[in-house]
Amino acid sequence: MSYLIDSVVRQTTILIAALATSAGHRASLAHVANQVFLDLVRELKQQGVGNKVIADMFGLALRTYHDKVARLSESLTFKGQSLWEAVLSHIESHGPLTRGKIQLRFRLDDQQVVRSVLKDLVDSGLVFRAGVGDASVYRAASADDLATEGRDPQAALVKLLLVAINEHGPLDRAQLLARVPVDATALDAALAQLSQDARVEVQGHGEAARYACREFTIGWSDPDGWEAALFDHYQAMVTAICAKLQRGLTHAEPDDTLGGSTYAFDLWQGHPLQAEVLGLLSRLRTTAVDLRQRVDDYNRSHDAGGAPAIRVTAYVGQSTQREGQSDDD
Repeated sequence: MSYLIDSVVRQTTILIAALATSAGHRASLAHVANQVFLDLVRELKQQGVGNKVIADMFGLALRTYHDKVARLSESLTFKGQSLWEAVLSHIESHGPLTRGKIQLRFRLDDQQVVRSVLKDLVDSGLVFRAGVGDASVYRAASADDLATEGRDPQAALVKLLLVAINEHGPLDRAQLLARVPVDATALDAALAQLSQDARVEVQGHGEAARYACREFTIGWSDPDGWEAALFDHYQAMVTAICAKLQRGLTHAEPDDTLGGSTYAFDLWQGHPLQAEVLGLLSRLRTTAVDLRQRVDDYNRSHDAGGAPAIRVTAYVGQSTQREGQSDDD
């Protein structure tokens, strides 16, 4: 099992590296290790694993494990927020601020961690810094600062939320933050926009409000949709794999309704089946789009009559590599 885990981690790091450097950008990864640690702890607890066992799995003494979880999970200055979220929110609300004033405001938190958070926020482009040392001045990036190359970060976030809500909703605010880690202020702004545009249905009020979305489609040429599409595809694959593992299904059957299959074809230029193989993705998409349309048309004029709802998520993917080109290239 350890070999499988190591291999999955390797492929995931390849994906993260590709995302962090896409289109010539250099996204900050300073928070990734801590976020992975917290996410793994949360998921292990949901699987029924106790703190002592989790600490052993990470090779940590129980006290060290508890200290690390407490430090990363919540700011001691602002309860209910991670330190990263709290520092960003404070700069957005009260900036520009010197580093000395920020550290004074977060004096209850580890000062080395506070400085690391400030560096991460600057590296990620969410905060700008001028000057050096404690006299450094920090201000939050504006919407104009973040809207680079004609791309709208708010539009991209809205679509990520729609993917999560459509696939797993209804979800409340806390559940959305768990699935789409984002600054709480940005989440609230995106949810307000979705509610105003009636793209989500709001069930309940206040902290108990839950968000639902019955239909959501990413257009072929949507400039802000590629992130949501990638997220949708990746979570569909991970959900299918996890569902199969949780049911103890470690083999495939010809009539499976849960799982996935991978097929590889070796071709050369001029191969008589080249066009048929390269067109496989297009044909599968055409078939799926037609089937979804027929299902939607039927559902609009028929009622389930109290029968339990079934959500079926199918995903398809295709890649091509020329001879001498590896998956890492």
